[in-house]
Amino acid sequence: MSRSILQRRLVDVTERLKRTRAELAVAIEQQQFLDEECEEARLRALMSETPLAEAEAREARRHSEAMTRHRQALESSLAELVAEQDSLLDRMATELSSQP
Repeated sequence: MSRSILQRRLVDVTERLKRTRAELAVAIEQQQFLDEECEEARLRALMSETPLAEAEAREARRHSEAMTRHRQALESSLAELVAEQDSLLDRMATELSSQP
């Protein structure tokens, strides 16, 4: 693979890493908020023992679980991008060291 292609791919991966890290930071913040909301709804449901409060607690738990899955997907994507970046850097280093 030519050096210019490697450089372009490395720039692309770096940009995707930046976006994914920013999105992950937002997801972590949202996860914390949803976890707190879920806990509050659970406690309200325990105290009131009404069907409406129980339904609200279930809904809050579903939102929290969905955000957990989203955060985990972002973490997985981030790990893949880091691995791809490392691979590209290794290829570039190998290419540079083999040049006279």
